[in-house]
Amino acid sequence: MKIHGDLANVKASVLEAIEALYALSVPTDQISTRELNEAMLAVTDLLDREVAVYVNRAGSIVQVSIGDVGTVDLPKVKARSASSLSGIRCIHTHPSGDTRLSSPDLSSLRRLRFDCMAAIGRDGKDIVGSMGFLTGNSEEDGKLALGQMGPVCDDVLHGVNLTWLIAIVNRRLHASRAKGTEEEVERAILAGVAWSGNGSWSHEASMEELARLADTAGTIVVGQCVQRKEKPDAMLFLGKGKVSEIAMEAQDQDATLLIVDDELTPSQQRNLERTLGLKVIDRTALILDIFAQRARSSEGKMQVELAQLRYHLPRLGGQGLALSRLGGGIGTRGPGETKLEMDRRRIRSRIHDIEQQIDRLKRNRTLRRKGRKEARIPLVALVGYTNAGKSTLLNKLTNAAVMAEDKLFATLDPTTRKLVLPSGQEILLTDTVGFIQKLPHTLVTAFRATLEEVQEADLLLHVVDASDENVEQQIESVVHVLTELHAENKPTLYVWNKMDCLEERTRTETFLHNRDGVCIAAEKGENLDGLIAHIEAFFRESYVNLTLLIPYADGAAIAALHALHAVRDTAYCEQGTRVCAHIPLSAREQFRAYECARNERDKG
Repeated sequence: MKIHGDLANVKASVLEAIEALYALSVPTDQISTRELNEAMLAVTDLLDREVAVYVNRAGSIVQVSIGDVGTVDLPKVKARSASSLSGIRCIHTHPSGDTRLSSPDLSSLRRLRFDCMAAIGRDGKDIVGSMGFLTGNSEEDGKLALGQMGPVCDDVLHGVNLTWLIAIVNRRLHASRAKGTEEEVERAILAGVAWSGNGSWSHEASMEELARLADTAGTIVVGQCVQRKEKPDAMLFLGKGKVSEIAMEAQDQDATLLIVDDELTPSQQRNLERTLGLKVIDRTALILDIFAQRARSSEGKMQVELAQLRYHLPRLGGQGLALSRLGGGIGTRGPGETKLEMDRRRIRSRIHDIEQQIDRLKRNRTLRRKGRKEARIPLVALVGYTNAGKSTLLNKLTNAAVMAEDKLFATLDPTTRKLVLPSGQEILLTDTVGFIQKLPHTLVTAFRATLEEVQEADLLLHVVDASDENVEQQIESVVHVLTELHAENKPTLYVWNKMDCLEERTRTETFLHNRDGVCIAAEKGENLDGLIAHIEAFFRESYVNLTLLIPYADGAAIAALHALHAVRDTAYCEQGTRVCAHIPLSAREQFRAYECARNERDKG
């Protein structure tokens, strides 16, 4: 029978004594026996280390583990259902003699849903112990409530009717499940590495943003840790010591998930999962999950699925908790390898199908865009960091009724609305998906078709949260994504939003010192007229008012003016057609031969 834990420097005679524990048994309705307690404590006295045994409902010992004080290997136990106990009880020794259950003991009890958790030790010549058990009820924070007993003489523990206790708890768990109790929310620990590769962002700001992302995804954050290293560890991303700390905190906080603030390699993710026994995801997977929750249109859902498939494809080769796939290599070939290759082929085939569907949608958008260009309706695209206020601004300017929340990536699908300027000119205003630092490249690639609106825009409104202390870093992140889209040289007007949240309005001069922009408070509607005036001024300077005299024989020129929607007034004279036109500067050369001497730029 296998003995679990650190067996280094343990004598053969002691190993035989530990292995002999497997031969003992416990009555089905009893927590433990004096014989088992004595045998476990004898080993603890020799090693000064914890000894733990795991007993099933039949009273047989299914696993024995030894470890340092406060740490023993936990068995791979899975509850029979979401509404029942696991069928395993844990009995372990405390070398110090203090048998009160520790925080890791209680978190293991909750996480693995043991029938009960018991700790035993010596008080002089007597054996004493404590026990903990699930009550079947829930606490206010959603955790399973616990009951405890002890420290008491071990005879008192032996008198507890375990069969009756299990029946009561299971009945309550079943009843709670039947009432439609909500699915248990994942409890996450956040981890990051502070190193030079994080760029201009401080690790504190990056971790704070990661916590907001976790909250947006619906996860409860129960702990955070940051490790300072020259560079991430190639095998575990974090150092081994930090991983051990996380393992203890996960037990203490009853955590079920580790979120890492950088993109992990497939091997790093698998190694962390195997070491910690937790599900592990990185920042990229977290953002993809949020996008999957937020996508509403069929195209948005396809683009998110494409990004997820491209992300997961290289991660199919391991035995990670998230995918549970059989990896390749010696000892794993055969049906498992075939299944793995089948999964890869299915994913590649699905990626190909989605790409074809997105290409068809892209062609449809190109046709619509051609019609808009022929109609000479200018396009203005709202870009910016997530939660900067783009959707709120769109709603205020156009009554678009787009969902706007104080959450990261509150809106995902782009929305386009018509806006009529005071001069009567019509423009199209498009809200795009928000950007973020370390935006997954798979998302930029998958959403490239949608983000073409940014590339085709005549003017970009870069909406900035002026109240954020990391405002410069956020601008840098947005410009980085615009560079990926080859749109960094587009005419850009900076819109400094949330000015009402600033304590000192004098910072306005700082914002406008090096950048062309306007300060607003979109939610309160402050200075939106000033913003519209800036937009109107931009397009006014991009057009020219001309008076043209076109001979009657040149009917094609008249048709071209109408195609540009440039005709404002028409009069007929002996020499030809006199046309007052509002023409884009880019098209002026086409009609220069027909200009009258009195033509001038519109200054009004």
